[in-house]
Amino acid sequence: MRHLVSIKDLSDQEFKILVDRAEYFKKMFKNGNIEEFQQQHLKLLGRTVALIFTKRSTRTRISTEGAAAFFGGQPMFLGKDDIQLGVNESFYDTTKVVSSMVSCIFARVNQHQDILNLCKDSSVPIINSLCDKYHPLQAICDLLTIKEKLNYNQNKLKLAWIGDANNVINDMSIACLKVGIDVAIATPIGIEMDNEIVDEAKKIAIKNNCKFTLTHDSKEASKDAHILVTDTFVSMGEEFAKAAKLRQFKGFQINSELCSVADPNYVFMHCLPRHHEEVTDEVFYSDHSIVFDEAENRLYAAMAAIDIFVNNKGNFDNLV
Repeated sequence: MRHLVSIKDLSDQEFKILVDRAEYFKKMFKNGNIEEFQQQHLKLLGRTVALIFTKRSTRTRISTEGAAAFFGGQPMFLGKDDIQLGVNESFYDTTKVVSSMVSCIFARVNQHQDILNLCKDSSVPIINSLCDKYHPLQAICDLLTIKEKLNYNQNKLKLAWIGDANNVINDMSIACLKVGIDVAIATPIGIEMDNEIVDEAKKIAIKNNCKFTLTHDSKEASKDAHILVTDTFVSMGEEFAKAAKLRQFKGFQINSELCSVADPNYVFMHCLPRHHEEVTDEVFYSDHSIVFDEAENRLYAAMAAIDIFVNNKGNFDNLV
């Protein structure tokens, strides 16, 4: 049994298949062919998909429930106030009980160790829907969006990340390098990328003839970039440090000045929710912005994850 914990756990080809599978389901979903819908709907008919969420969510919850329903499964949302997890029952006991009754578990949690514990004790696939170290579903949807808009199979691209060293860029940087996209990451002084991610990124960059750059200069990272990306500067649970974080991130807002050094046909991405300190309205709502296409693609990323890790039991071959 295979779980989806992070993009670095996948081979380059496996990750590309996940993105292609998301693209396949998007086309099917948009075409609205009833016979195709019925065929897919039988895959999890009569089964349950558990959503264990200890953090609030918009896109992850909607996309996961939608994907489960697409395959005929019944999504069951289990928020932190809905079950005994970590209150009156051990993590182990809860995992054993929940996994015995469902086809898979989507887990949106705080600590990466929680994902590892779920994987160790679960009898069904675990899909990491966000933890403090990784966010693989976001990476699948982001690369689908880039493929649609800029076609990384035919064009050599550069992605510039301007912001925090967080779970989103941990998976996104690895994902980009796996498909041949150069990556430049600019973080404020005092904020560094996770060493494990950096080591893995460097290996993939060498193997795939890509550039992987770390800097504290947002303009340097943005120079000639085809894709500009940022995320929240203050993550959930860090609200107490907001004032200090905003001082640290001064000069890291994506604005017209920063965009002026990027490729003229750049696109702007953000996984949402967005705050004004991260990007100006001028950029966020411009013709360069593809944030809402990106958000929609979370649905098809969840479909791809369910289809490969649950319906096809983690086998990336012989997909139907």
